[in-house]
Amino acid sequence: MSLLNATGIVKDFQGHRALDHVTIEVPRGSIYGLLGPNGAGKTTLLRIINQITAPDEGAILFHDHPITPEDVSRIGYLPEERGLYKKMKVGEQALYLAQLKGLSRGEAMTRLKEWFHKFELYGWWNKKVEELSKGMQQKVQFITTVIHEPELLIFDEPFSGFDPINVNLLKEEILAFKEKGSTIIFSTHNMASVEELCDHITLINKAESILHGEINSIKERYKSNQYQILFEGNPKKIEEQLSSRFKILEISENGNGKQVILQIPEGDNSNRLIGELLPLVTIKSFQEILPSMNDIFIKVVNDAS
Repeated sequence: MSLLNATGIVKDFQGHRALDHVTIEVPRGSIYGLLGPNGAGKTTLLRIINQITAPDEGAILFHDHPITPEDVSRIGYLPEERGLYKKMKVGEQALYLAQLKGLSRGEAMTRLKEWFHKFELYGWWNKKVEELSKGMQQKVQFITTVIHEPELLIFDEPFSGFDPINVNLLKEEILAFKEKGSTIIFSTHNMASVEELCDHITLINKAESILHGEINSIKERYKSNQYQILFEGNPKKIEEQLSSRFKILEISENGNGKQVILQIPEGDNSNRLIGELLPLVTIKSFQEILPSMNDIFIKVVNDAS
């Protein structure tokens, strides 16, 4: 069941089409990735979902009804453009923003103390925002985005500017929100994060949606029937005796031992390959090579150009 549907979204800015009939369907309780090059239209779509701007055509449904300003209170939005009041004290500002999200002062204080301890920010409570590093300011903004535990969380490039340790910290928190039942949408250029976090993706390029679906299904669609086999034995036996129907892409030896990468023809299956290899070498492991999301991203964008 979908929590949010964006259907046929069109948005023009001064003769430039930012979104051209883009449709996404975000399943409830999922982590949904919006991918695409700079200028593809991802941020525009997120702003439309958040009622910051309106589409020229199309509709946004939230819980199967047209989204309203009242629904926005059930959404947490972390925009790509970071912005806090530089001269305000960190704790004072976080408390103010939490109360804007509908929390009482007491509840806001309780939750903020927990988050500030978790993110190692508590010692900065009475410091001015301008005294914080960029990474610390981003942590504060993340906290104020999620403090009211919204049903839908939207992050625009959430990992930008973070070191690997803090990227992992945010990933853990995003997964924790999913476990609690939240639905998450985020845009990113970080394909490794997509692999780790996302259940579904939409790839937007030049204002159009050119690929969408469940991650594993997309990988299956773009696989090329390649297999990696770790083995013991003489590599020459494979080179000389394996049927020519199987294309040898690479034979090498590294810390894991000897390996061969093979491609089987379309319509054939791996059982026949295993049957031919068994008399030649001792197989230690056998696995299909699925394309990474980075490989798929590059291929689809290039094909669409």
